[in-house]
Formats: sequence, structure tokens, C-alpha cells
Amino acid sequence: METEIKVPTLGESVTTATVARWLKQAGAAVAADEPLVELETDKVTVEVNAPAAGRLGDILAPEGAEVAVGAVLTTLTEGAGAAAPAAKPTKPAKAAKPEPAPAANPPAGVNPPPPASGPVARPAMPAPLPAAAKIIAEQGVDAAQLGIGSGKDGRITKGDVLEFLSRPAAAPVAPAPAAKPPRAPEAGEERVRMTRLRRTIAARLKEAQNTAAMLTTFNEVDMTAAMALRAEFRDGFEKKHGVRLGYMSMFVRACVVALKEFPAVNAEIDGEEIVYKNFVHMGIAVGGPAGLVVPVLRNADRMGFAEIERTIADFGKRARDGALKLEELAGGTFSITNGGIYGSLMSTPILNPPQSGILGMHKIQDRPMAVAGKVEIRPMMYLALSYDHRIVDGKEAVSFLVRVKEGVEDPRRLLLDI
Repeated sequence: METEIKVPTLGESVTTATVARWLKQAGAAVAADEPLVELETDKVTVEVNAPAAGRLGDILAPEGAEVAVGAVLTTLTEGAGAAAPAAKPTKPAKAAKPEPAPAANPPAGVNPPPPASGPVARPAMPAPLPAAAKIIAEQGVDAAQLGIGSGKDGRITKGDVLEFLSRPAAAPVAPAPAAKPPRAPEAGEERVRMTRLRRTIAARLKEAQNTAAMLTTFNEVDMTAAMALRAEFRDGFEKKHGVRLGYMSMFVRACVVALKEFPAVNAEIDGEEIVYKNFVHMGIAVGGPAGLVVPVLRNADRMGFAEIERTIADFGKRARDGALKLEELAGGTFSITNGGIYGSLMSTPILNPPQSGILGMHKIQDRPMAVAGKVEIRPMMYLALSYDHRIVDGKEAVSFLVRVKEGVEDPRRLLLDI
């Protein structure tokens, strides 16, 4: 029986992916649940596995192709004894239009190879991907104006064409610089194409700066009480719950208390409306091999210290292994980022759209402080709250940060939810 291998559902608001790497080739024998292909989305890399043992058919979506949810990637003939299909090229079904044949004169007596035989040197402008070529033809776009594409080997993708068409009418008159080939690398340089995840991170961070009236307010927190609490109960906490007691759970709980008092920091703007959330889905920024990702603690307002620490530890491990799921990265209402683990003393975190607030934690550093008329050395941490001034007033932002400070400086308040 022949089964179609399709692009799976990719998660909230994700409708397309890029074929990053085929792990098996046409005609290969595969086992059930064996990874066949890696798809790169705007957020994570997803593996598509074989639903049963058998042999692969033709590769219908080559590496670098942009594919929609539900698109057929290949077929699988079930059964270990299935015959391998006739080998076919794994390049796109629609080959690039033949260019005017020989660009250079061949040596005397030597005929140039036919265009369809094997790989040949590509022209300076690689052929657009099929979906992009269709739109180019329908809209009458001059492909030369699009410049170097964002697809593999500089191929123009559907997204490149749509982005070009969405530009203001005056913009197309000045695409010449984009069409210039990249400069030759100097000695010691290495040119690497940005991954789809890195491009998305860059676009979203720029979107936050362009769309939100972003402002940052600062405060500092004395970590003396939090450190004493952690030292006193660390061993017993780990013995009972199987996870270490950290500071992140204290900050999560402190933010939950503050968000209940100042709901605008937990809201978002949708058109001309403000959407208030009666729950807290807390995004926790963690570093992975491909870049920063923000998995979400769903219903963090219902979680205890142990559950928060356990979930964050799991997120960190799976982020390093590249095993986070798409649904775990969507739906956050507020975020926390901890630059202190890398040694940052102070920073201004950037919002994670469409959220209206993000808390930045930093390095704990001993500093001389005036306490009850005396100078004492205290473990201090700078806190930063970046917020969207369109929805959060300065008074609310400052008061929110003060509530977080009060909760961490006196952890008893967190246990009493005050």
C-alpha cells in the first residue's frame, strides 16, 4: 500500500515551512518512525517520520523548497519487501527555463552537454522556486528586481515575491542595490546564510521596535532574603520535588502577583481594541543552539514553585536538544529574560509581540547599600521592565516593577499572594 507523506500541522499561525534536509533518499528502505526529512519553520525545526516500514518513492519537495501544510513531500510503499521505485532526479518538477544556450565558446570539436544532463553551472541569478515563479508570471514581475532570494543558494521564495509586491509603489524604482552580487569575502571572513529561525528572530525584534511605543523602566532588588530562603530550603526542596530551587520561580510568582494588580501589562492591542487576559501564560527566554527561543509556562498563575522550576528545567534541556514543540512557543502573555546567567549587569529587553511587557533579570552583584543609616554590602540585582507605552502608562509600569521588587525582597508575600 502506498501512503503519502505530507507536511504536518506546524502550530499556531505557521502555514509554511522550508525543506531543510532530506535524511533519506528516493528508493531508500526505512523503518517505522524513522526520521525522513527536516522541515525548518519560523520557530523550530520539525522532523517528519515514516508512519510504517517500507520504501520511499520520489522526492517531491527538494531541499530549499517552501512547502505548505498538507503538501505531499514523498510517498511510502509499505512493507520491507517493496520494490524500489525507478530512480528519478530529486530536483523540482518544474525545471528552470533554459537560458540562451552556450554562454561561453567551447573548445574546438567539443559539443556542450545538453541542459537536462546532470548538474551544470548555475547562472548568476538562480531560478525562483516553483511557487515564486508562478506569482512572478501572474503579476508580471521582473525577477531581476527581486535580487538575491532568501531560499537555498539564493533562490527566490514565495515570501520574497510577496514582500516585494507589498512595498509602496515608489519602492520598486530603487531595487538596483539589492540586485548587486555579494562582495567577495576578505581573508579570514566566512559567509553563512541566516537560518529561517534567525531571520524570523531578526524580523520580530525589528517589528517590535517599529510597531510598539517601547519604553524601559529600571529598579533594583536586594536579593538577601531570597538567597537566605534558597539556602535554607534548597536541600529539602530538591529531595522532595526532585528539582533544584532557583530564583526564577520566585520571579515568576512575583510577576504573577503584579500582573493581577496591573492587568494592562498582561494585555495586548488588537486593532483598536485592548485584549485583557484573565490568565498568565509566562514566556521564559532560553538559549538554544539555533538562537533564543521563548517557551511558554501555560497558566503560570496556577503553578507552585516546584512545578515552575521543573517545567523551566525541562524547557532548557529540550531547547539545547532542539526538541521543543511548536505549540510550546506560542500564546505567551508576558515574558521574562535572564541576561544575568551570561553576566549582563543591565540591559533593555525587547518586547515579544504582541505582548505588552517583558521583565529583564540581571547578574547578582555585591554593592554597598545604605541600610538603616549604615553602609552594608548587599547582593543586588538590576531589574528592567520594557513595556508598550500605547497600552501601559508610566505609573503602571513603575508600580508593577515595585511590586515585583517587593515580592522578591520579602518572599513571604509570594506565599500569601500579596
